[in-house]
Amino acid sequence: MGPHPAVAQIRLAVRQSLHGLPAGDLVLAACSGGADSLALAAALAFEAPGLGLRGGGITVDHGLQAGSAQQAARVTRVLTGLGLDPVTSMSVTVVGPGRRSGPEAAARTARYAALEAGATVAGATAILLGHTLDDQAETVLLGLARGSGGRSLAGMAPRSGRYLRPLLQIRRAQTRAACAAAGLEPWDDPHNSDPAYARVRVRNQVLPVLEEQLGPGIARALARTAAQLRSDCDALDGLAHEQGSRLADGDGALAADELGALPPAIRTRVLRSAAIAAGCPAGALSARHVSEMDALVMLWHGQRWTDLPGGVRCQRQCGKLLFTAGT
Repeated sequence: MGPHPAVAQIRLAVRQSLHGLPAGDLVLAACSGGADSLALAAALAFEAPGLGLRGGGITVDHGLQAGSAQQAARVTRVLTGLGLDPVTSMSVTVVGPGRRSGPEAAARTARYAALEAGATVAGATAILLGHTLDDQAETVLLGLARGSGGRSLAGMAPRSGRYLRPLLQIRRAQTRAACAAAGLEPWDDPHNSDPAYARVRVRNQVLPVLEEQLGPGIARALARTAAQLRSDCDALDGLAHEQGSRLADGDGALAADELGALPPAIRTRVLRSAAIAAGCPAGALSARHVSEMDALVMLWHGQRWTDLPGGVRCQRQCGKLLFTAGT
């Protein structure tokens, strides 16, 4: 008999995601101990040797709840038992949320910093993340509710730098079935059922209502929409990069008149990229900030400047938009 269908589907997804990585490279599975990342880690342990890759694991202890250190130690033992090597456990301190970010964002920032540090020390080429189709659908709905624009609605990419997300076409129920078939006992993070978090409310309340009122298949439709929007956004970002390079002088200033002649979808992307290049944190740069920069181009009536996150200032002088840091 072959493997359970859910196990086979997850293994195939991981194999396809790893395709093209050079033999001998180290790939880490980021694992919290939950069903999604546990099923992912098991699939990596099975697939890596056949592809000539080294499979390892990494877990992050956020220290946000009692017993987190013990849970991290348990995950480390499970990953080692699967045959992954090396297995790394990283402890982080989650900095309190700022004015524009909540506790979820603060934990995510700390987690990715820890993953980057652990992967660098281990010499890993890639890090596998266990985001599923259900996570993608939730991300799209949250982006829609926040009015975050096309890039946010495009959701999570299958590949972003060294991060790979093999399970974006896999349902959460499949990862649980795979764990059960493999005799793996997942850990259910209490935060994943806490309605204080917007994502949990979307998962347990909003999506079920949509399924009930609009019919089944909502999660898959949202994920499909994300994939379509991602292709569009990638194309627009590419065009914006070309125009930004053409318009910028040696100091990163942009010619306002030429910028104003661009379509809005391109112009606003050029402005956003220029602000980020000047030192503005991407996660703190909102649609309002971009709109204020755009007003310096399209609604110019002598206004002096607009202040952006990270101490960056955008102002119009002598027909150019200037970006200065340290204000």
